[in-house]
This record gives sequence, structure tokens and C-alpha cells, in this order.
Amino acid sequence: MDTPINPWSSQQTEDIEKLFSLFGIEHISTVAGILPRVPSFIARGVVVGHRDYGQIAEAIRDGRPFHVLTGFMPSGHPHLGHLMVMKEVVWHVEQGGSGYITIADREAHAVREIPWQRCEEFGREYLQCLYALGYRGRTYFQSRNNVLKDLAFEAATKVNFSELRAIYGFSDETDLAHAESVITQVADILYPQVESSPAPTIVPVGIDQDPHIRLTRGIAHKLRMFTVEERDGYISVRSKNAPAEALAEVHRMFPGSRKYEGHVDIPRAGCREVSTLVRKVEIAHGGYGFYTPSATYHRFMPGLQGGKMSSSIPESIITFFEPDDVVRKKVMGAFTGGRATLAEQKELGGQPDRCPLFLLNLFHMVEDDAELAEIHRRCREGEMMCGQCKKETAERVLAFIRDFREKMEAAAHLVKVE
Repeated sequence: MDTPINPWSSQQTEDIEKLFSLFGIEHISTVAGILPRVPSFIARGVVVGHRDYGQIAEAIRDGRPFHVLTGFMPSGHPHLGHLMVMKEVVWHVEQGGSGYITIADREAHAVREIPWQRCEEFGREYLQCLYALGYRGRTYFQSRNNVLKDLAFEAATKVNFSELRAIYGFSDETDLAHAESVITQVADILYPQVESSPAPTIVPVGIDQDPHIRLTRGIAHKLRMFTVEERDGYISVRSKNAPAEALAEVHRMFPGSRKYEGHVDIPRAGCREVSTLVRKVEIAHGGYGFYTPSATYHRFMPGLQGGKMSSSIPESIITFFEPDDVVRKKVMGAFTGGRATLAEQKELGGQPDRCPLFLLNLFHMVEDDAELAEIHRRCREGEMMCGQCKKETAERVLAFIRDFREKMEAAAHLVKVE
């Protein structure tokens, strides 16, 4: 594939600003101020972009319902690279969101050719990690969710192969199961609004997953019966494929509205109020009433050898099941942001913002901002050499993983396969 973003590549996306410009992703700073409390993953610049996160931030601020969903492809053991999106999900649940986690076993089987039994084994491990972090909410495996499969079939009626080719770079050699796994992920993102009720839905992902978000937002719009548009002095409710009686009902709900061929104009009304009532009409007439889903995008924690931290590159990751000596060896052998020689390091200082180990500390290992800033300063000013940093980081990682393993064991009974 030669598309700028490939969800299945093991290569890291480097030029985030270029991707933002190409695909219309906004900086998270444009909406972070709406939140009553800014979480550390935003404050530290780990989550960097969003699509339509304003509606989620407002729901958190105002105490209104919203969903949070993300998924994990069980193609290998969970590792430190997966923790950020897990933490984002847990945080949003703590802010009042209803949580949904999908184990994307159909994707793993279609794209990575992982046997079904291994998909289940890896999937259980991901769920253990989530519960160890404090997650409370719904979980399911794609292959076992019949409502999801029906929703995927319905979503597939709104997309053709040309669109998949344009978004994903699919070719004539792409097998149908791969394409079907994409539509299943669209259904995953919309599923909370079917299983529960329509509400804003946030999908925390790495930026490489943006193609799925773009496709789903388009399909969610196509599956609506109406659009609600704010005009100069009035709200226009326009039918896309709504039954005539549904449009007539919208007209009756708003005294003083004017009904035309295919649309109803409502003076002196608020867009949110009209949208809420129109959504109820749509659902009453067999529609979905979807809110267009939102997304946040986090930077990737680089692999220990540079590039993307990926299960397909074992030396790049640290899983939660490796022996302590293997973990220590990986940390001690990691690339750093150090200079070519010790003398240069002392004279010029290190480059912590380019260092996988510093970013490992920033993402997960150092919770105290002052302590993190001191690590950054010591490195930048040439006061701390890479060897010393590796030793300190190795101890933090080992302490974290030992504690996390215990939490995973304690949470194992919570894992249910649905």
C-alpha cells in the first residue's frame, strides 16, 4: 500500500503535522480547555490530535451521556505500546462514559492469519490488562457478536470497493476477508449506539487508525435519515431517505415550522434541541439516529530499537509476560537520544525528546511531572549519561511490570468471552 496512513504497517508515521494537514485532523489544544480537568496524556503532549472531540469534552463538562470505544487486534501478546489507549479508555469511563472494548479477532485472523484459538488467548490477555487498569464496561469478541455482524452488513451497503481503495490503498490482490474486517471495525465504532442508545462516542486510537475513523464518520452520516442544518435565523431539517410520515412528524413536533418538499424549516429554535427531537423521530421510524463518532489520536511510543513499537518486531517491545532478565536486557540495549561519544554528550547534552527511553518514562514510568522534568534536564544538559539513564529506567520498568502482573492475575476472573 502507498497510502500516507496504513493501519496495518509496522512502520511509524513520522510527520504528524503533514498528516494533520492532509486529512483535516485538529490539534487537541483547540478543545482541551473545555474539559474540567485536563488529563496527563493531553498535558504531556501524548494525545496530540482529534476529530470532533468538542462534543465529548462538552458531555464530560455538562454530565451528559457519551460512549467510549476502542479495539485491540489480538495478533500477539499485549505490550507497553498498548497501554496508552487503554489508559485513555479507563479515564473516559471515569469521567462518566459508558465503556466498550472490542477484541478484533476477525481482523487478526483475516490480516495476520492468526488461528482462532490464539486470537482468543491473546484477546483474554488484553482484557486482563484493561481490568488491571481499572476498566469497567462491556467487552466482546467480534466473531461472537451477531448484532455487530448484522450492523456490519448494513454498513457495507453504504460503501463500495472504490472508496476502500482510495482510503486504504486496497488492490486487486486484497482478499475479501480483509475488506470485511474493515467493515466490521466500522460496525464496532457504531455498535455502542445500537447496543445502548445514540450518544456521542469517542474512539481513542493511534494516528495510524485514522482511516477507520474517516470511513466510519462517512458511513454514520449516510445511515442517517435526516440532516439538521443551522441557517440564518432558523433550523432546516432535511430528509435524506426518510419516510414521508417521518418528515410530517417532524413538522408536527414544531409549531410554526414550515414544511416543503423534502425539508422542514423551524424558526426560533436551537440546533441541539431540534437535533435531539429529530433523532427520536428517526429511531421511531426504524432509523439509527447515529451521532457522528469522534476520535483522539496519540503519538506512538517508539520501539526500543526505534520505529514503531509493534508485536511483529519482538525486539521493539516489552510484553507483560517476559522474564525480568529479558526486560532488563531490552532496556539496556535500547536506542537512545545520546550523542556519538561520551565527550559530545557531556558538551552538547542528550536529546531526550528523540529518545525512546525518555518517552517510555514520559508515557508510563514517571507519574510525577517534576521528576520527569528533572530527568529531561539532566539529559539535556549532559549531566546524566545514557548508561545511567538506562539503569534507572530498567528499574522503573521492572517495578511497573511486576506490579502490573499482580494486578492482571487479580483481574483474571473478570474476563468474560462474549
